[in-house]
Amino acid sequence: MISSSLRSDLAPTGKLRVGTNYGNPVLAMRDSSSGELNGVVVDLARELGRRTGLPVELVGFESAGKMVEGLQAGAWDVAFLAVDPGREGEISFTAPYIEIEGTYLVPAGSALRSIADVDRDGVRVGVSGKSAYDLFLSRSLKHAQLVRASSPEAAFELIVEGKVDVLGGVRQHLVANAVKLPGSRVLDGRFMAIQQALGIPKGRETGVNYLREFIEDVKASGLLAQAIEKAGIRGVSIAPGINKKQGKN
Repeated sequence: MISSSLRSDLAPTGKLRVGTNYGNPVLAMRDSSSGELNGVVVDLARELGRRTGLPVELVGFESAGKMVEGLQAGAWDVAFLAVDPGREGEISFTAPYIEIEGTYLVPAGSALRSIADVDRDGVRVGVSGKSAYDLFLSRSLKHAQLVRASSPEAAFELIVEGKVDVLGGVRQHLVANAVKLPGSRVLDGRFMAIQQALGIPKGRETGVNYLREFIEDVKASGLLAQAIEKAGIRGVSIAPGINKKQGKN
């Protein structure tokens, strides 16, 4: 049995409503026919429900930006999303559980050969609005222009239609989409390491402390590695565990 305060923090409606971004295939995917969600974070959400004894409701979003907007509407109680300073005013995060690469896709014939080539005057960079990489590039790009779309798939259409010169995103998603755009290529290297964590609305201290311990345990126990292997995900790194002697941040 969990305490009443923990239950109130994690499931104020009686269900553990878990925000799930199926626009990022590293985290989750949605079956186009059934609408069923599956993937790494789905397995973690179900494990969290098992440990707490709470019924789990997966709340799917096609992009991280829309999931953050869902917080304003009270649509979820916890969510798997990237840590970013722009989100920390509203969300308390655990330590990261995985790190994935943010990089670029360029179309056939592009003169852009490296990550460093992108930040130039006149270069249009397509991104999924309010994603972790959008927030990062908004702070770091000095010359290139960001063009935002409503989701990763909508951002891909920007480069297909020639409305942008390069597409920023999660490496695995870009590699999958490159197959649909003949002659395109994903650039080597990365412009950021996207740290994925578990978040909860600010002010729920009992809840965030429990989630921090949960994330450290699934990393240390091998459960996270098993979920990654089951999902067939490649190119991700499990984030290092926190030294308990250092305490929690």
